[in-house]
Amino acid sequence: MNSNPQCGTRSIAFPEEFRYHARVIRSALIGRVAGALLLLLVAFGCVRQVASNDDNDVLTHLLDEYRSQAATGVPGFSVVDRVARAYRGREDKSHMVAFLSSHVQRFATDSNNGTYLIYIGDHYKEIGATEIAREYYLRSLTRYPKLVREEADTHVAALNRLLTVAGDAEERIGYYSELLERFENYVDPGRTYYYLAREYERAGLWDDAYDAYERFLAFPETDIPGEPDARREIATKLSFYESSRDWTWRELEALVASIKSALWSQNTAALLRHRARENFFTMSWEQQESDVNSQIPSFDIGFFLRRSRVRYAEQLDLASNAREAYLRTWGWSHRIPTWYLYFRRVDFPSDPEINGTWEWAGIYFGEAL
Repeated sequence: MNSNPQCGTRSIAFPEEFRYHARVIRSALIGRVAGALLLLLVAFGCVRQVASNDDNDVLTHLLDEYRSQAATGVPGFSVVDRVARAYRGREDKSHMVAFLSSHVQRFATDSNNGTYLIYIGDHYKEIGATEIAREYYLRSLTRYPKLVREEADTHVAALNRLLTVAGDAEERIGYYSELLERFENYVDPGRTYYYLAREYERAGLWDDAYDAYERFLAFPETDIPGEPDARREIATKLSFYESSRDWTWRELEALVASIKSALWSQNTAALLRHRARENFFTMSWEQQESDVNSQIPSFDIGFFLRRSRVRYAEQLDLASNAREAYLRTWGWSHRIPTWYLYFRRVDFPSDPEINGTWEWAGIYFGEAL
């Protein structure tokens, strides 16, 4: 044995016979592991085969029960539903569709057919065939009586599904209206009125939309998923809708120039004429417009204007854009000398004369963040 001065370790030369036995042992171990894996795979395959055979036995039994009942009358919901679920649990669900379609055709008077048509519609919806799904949901709604099963109404189920595949706003308006007229006890009326109003807006039926929004606000316990500020936003919309809207300006430059003139001359009355008379806010940059303290009707801007010498920037702030604008002003008070006057475009498509005009909508106190 020789010492290796480079790494301080010793090199060991194993006899050739030892290396041969090592190779034999390693091969044997690998063979055993492979054999064990093969046995596991075969066993797993057998388990799957047994499970598949069990499923076939269950389905065969259910079909025998179905045929027995069909020979003497209309098979009961329980057996039809269990056969459908057994088919639905398989990878190929076309057998479920064929079975239920055959049943509906053979037993056209079965009052449960509305439920079976929904099952078929759900299958087509899952595979992206929404137009076919829509036809099955409509047949369930219009051709068969409503049934209440486990506190669920088949017509409510059909209407809710139709809302997910309906082609246009007018069609969805009809479904939401029917839910409210026939099934108010099965839906959240506030939420339904909100979504109905949205569809009226999409259809351009503005008066109907605002009427539905008013009904939505009559249910204060209702919340809209994903829209935590929905109630405040709708209240803002309604207050603007019901106002005179005579404070808006066609051109932003003209509005800003007129406000600058009122500031320079310390003309409080002229300044207040330019202020939005609905939803005008006064708040710091850290506040949210939804904060109850951001809209104070008693805020007296004239008090600050008369006691100070207010100045303003020649140009609008660089943060301004095509939808919003900011004018920096200062000299209002010792405590918070800088105020930013905030302007925004009016989003009010129900009145083309007002939509897209500008309003002085609020004030931000302090330097911009």
